[in-house]
Amino acid sequence: MLGRAVFLLFLSLAACSSSPEPPLQKIQGFAQGTTYHISFWSEEPVDAQAIESDVQAEFDSLDKTLSNYRPDSVIERFNANASVKSQEVGPEIVHLVNIARQVYQLSHGCFDLTIKPLFDMWGFTGDTLTIPAPEAIQAGLARVGMDKLEVVDDTHLLKKQEDVRVDLSAEAQGYSVGKISEVLEAHDVHNYMVEIGGELKTNGHRPNGQGWRIAVEKPLAGERSVHKIVTMPKDAPMSVMTSGTYRHYFDSNGVRYSHILDARTGRPVSHNLVAVTVFHEDPAIADAWSTTLLCLGQAEGLQVANAEKLNAIFIRQQDSELLETQSDALRVSNNLMIQ
Repeated sequence: MLGRAVFLLFLSLAACSSSPEPPLQKIQGFAQGTTYHISFWSEEPVDAQAIESDVQAEFDSLDKTLSNYRPDSVIERFNANASVKSQEVGPEIVHLVNIARQVYQLSHGCFDLTIKPLFDMWGFTGDTLTIPAPEAIQAGLARVGMDKLEVVDDTHLLKKQEDVRVDLSAEAQGYSVGKISEVLEAHDVHNYMVEIGGELKTNGHRPNGQGWRIAVEKPLAGERSVHKIVTMPKDAPMSVMTSGTYRHYFDSNGVRYSHILDARTGRPVSHNLVAVTVFHEDPAIADAWSTTLLCLGQAEGLQVANAEKLNAIFIRQQDSELLETQSDALRVSNNLMIQ
């Protein structure tokens, strides 16, 4: 799909308090080809082992449903089936397709879940760049288009063209953040930060009463330093998703090929927008939009973000200088403190 990039780091900030605070509990591990970290606390006793067990069970379920890297997952069985008849894929995949279809329409086709054949063609699924011939790209584009994918009902999809392939990676990690958050909520835990591969969601606040604080990484290849510090709202859930072009790319004959593909052209984007961070209550929506706005580029992306009232940060690279622009909604937002 339109590839993902990781840009968010944790800031562990110590705070002094005159009274004992509830302990901050942590769960961490490896899932979905990356790491995850969960921090939470509760004024009432909770069973941390049961939470960890349920988190792992949820990761296993998500992997079996959404993973494009295991042939037995629901989405890959759908991809492998050349039938143009209705296929059952379950409510989660249909939900993600419905989100994607709206973003596809608003982005005029830049964001498209069916771009998987082209993503594979360029070699971004593996580790070797393959620059396709123009005629190969045109042939790939003939297989791409959300109009070739139909939602039959809440649990079924239908291919209008038998060689359609769907890549959920531009939404799946954000969706997973949301599902793991639901595990905590089911255990009556309402103060938490859930992070998977740099994509995260917070709810509530830290034990000291302060809002969760995160750091957005400076979007420069070969460098890992803080660009912005964000204090999240204490009275509402909030997700932070970042997409960028500076982590996953190939260099060939002096040309850099980003893993972000524009589904309208079948080619990597070539503008100087290097990262987009989106803040949204729904992590799956934030995930889709961060990729989409990066695909669109500064001018078109900012126009769409303003029209849709999205909270977004755009970062362009001009020579060695990073230039930041905030969407209209973010500039007037009272929910986020950005330093």
